[in-house]
Amino acid sequence: MKLISNAIETHSKSLKRVTFNHISQEINLVVDDLAKARVTDNGVKIVDPSGGMLAQEWEPFADQLVNAQSPETLLSIIRECVEKEKIPFDGAQSAEILLGRDTRPSGESLLEAAKQGISSIFGAIALDLGILTTPQLHWMVRAGNKGMKATEPAYFEQISSSFRCLIDLIPNGTKANKLDNRVVVDGADGVGGEKLAVLKNMLTDLVIEVRNSGEDGGLLNDGVGADYVQKEKVVPRGFGSNDVGIRCASLDGDADRLVYFSVPSNSSSKIDLVDGDKILSLFALFIKEQLNILIKEGNQKSNNNFQAHLGVVQTAYANGASTDYLKQLGLEVIFTPTGVKHLHEKAAQFDIGIYFEANGHGTILFSESFLSWLEARNNELALVSEGSEQQKAALRLLSVSKLINQAIGDALSCLLLVEAILQQMDWSIHKWNELYQDLPSRQLKVKVVDRTAIVTTNAETVAVSPPGIQEAVDAETAKYPRGRCFIRPSGTEDVVRVYAEASTQEAADSLANYVVKLVDQFLGFGSSV
Repeated sequence: MKLISNAIETHSKSLKRVTFNHISQEINLVVDDLAKARVTDNGVKIVDPSGGMLAQEWEPFADQLVNAQSPETLLSIIRECVEKEKIPFDGAQSAEILLGRDTRPSGESLLEAAKQGISSIFGAIALDLGILTTPQLHWMVRAGNKGMKATEPAYFEQISSSFRCLIDLIPNGTKANKLDNRVVVDGADGVGGEKLAVLKNMLTDLVIEVRNSGEDGGLLNDGVGADYVQKEKVVPRGFGSNDVGIRCASLDGDADRLVYFSVPSNSSSKIDLVDGDKILSLFALFIKEQLNILIKEGNQKSNNNFQAHLGVVQTAYANGASTDYLKQLGLEVIFTPTGVKHLHEKAAQFDIGIYFEANGHGTILFSESFLSWLEARNNELALVSEGSEQQKAALRLLSVSKLINQAIGDALSCLLLVEAILQQMDWSIHKWNELYQDLPSRQLKVKVVDRTAIVTTNAETVAVSPPGIQEAVDAETAKYPRGRCFIRPSGTEDVVRVYAEASTQEAADSLANYVVKLVDQFLGFGSSV
């Protein structure tokens, strides 16, 4: 289930958070229901009124609330937070809480618990929006607090109409191959497959075939989905030899991640993976081309001196070949610690910020100042050179800003944007996949006594503690052509994760295995996992 606060009136920012976190204790009452279900729990997701993720400074408070052992402890935690944050309780306050759930069996009972919690808060109103993807609910919170229509039909209408606009703006000289106008999508037996079945009927320029939609009784994320495809690099359930050469994609269970793949031959279950790094590269290439068209000389006006700051944000887990490719395009590439919240925050500092993780979670953020300039520039071009390539570029960028979900990574909107760009460029998935060749890599982990003994800096790529470990990693890495290696502690368990790259798979494996032994010598039990 996804839990979202959408307070449109005068409800204070701090009180909004108390309101939806207060519900967490109620949710604990029904967690036992998850044991009866065959699917894995995905937790309760809380969304900031901006449409983004819960602000990091409120995470410790949320953790305390959900782990409160008694009603008395719960009230004590709330009182402490109210005093610390100076939250006013004078006068009536109102708030709307948007609630949605996914297709897991636990959804109904969790939703009912949330409603009970909300009803205990004076002035709070629960709006049950039914079954939704996580990104849909993020989008609706953002839309509602911006004064837009915050409904599922409005979401579908915006992304489908923006997709049609991009298709209509394909240059006349580009002859898209209609035979390649088909994509087969693995819905991971989750909510995304169900919603994609609705969306595909609103499109005339794209043929979408949905498999593993959940209707055939398949188990959520079991041998299907973006995470499975990206990590295992094999076809998901329901795909095989009949799909050789066809453009395929996988959503994850709640549809906030997307990866593409193709089946190279009918003699193997292996795939050619097109992951989040290559989705990012495709988006960056397209956005950069439109900006170049828009700012080219001609039709100069006083309003045409805006130089958009375009930036790309990655984590250290991004394949080094993708980073090299993006830098060769002349793009600014910034690294952050692992985690979408870090990527999103950094991307928001650009006029146009693009971020993606290799697992397929990412989006494009447009600043309000850039969009205001872009609207003005489009209106200006419509008067002096309507239908020009410059105006079309402006319209494409405006359409992208409406198609892409700027609140969070959204597999449905990213899928449509990928398909629109491929049609614009008249590219097959194979040509897209040839943008660059991934460097061989290996990820391993090793059990340690205390993961907090590893302290990192420089976006988690340099270990500053324990003393000497980084120097040892660097010395080994230097032995391998195109070698790169870093270690970082897990955020949830006492293990240290090791990532290595090199010019060959054998070299990447060797480097990773050596560093695992190194970490074990410094911090471990004497055995890797």
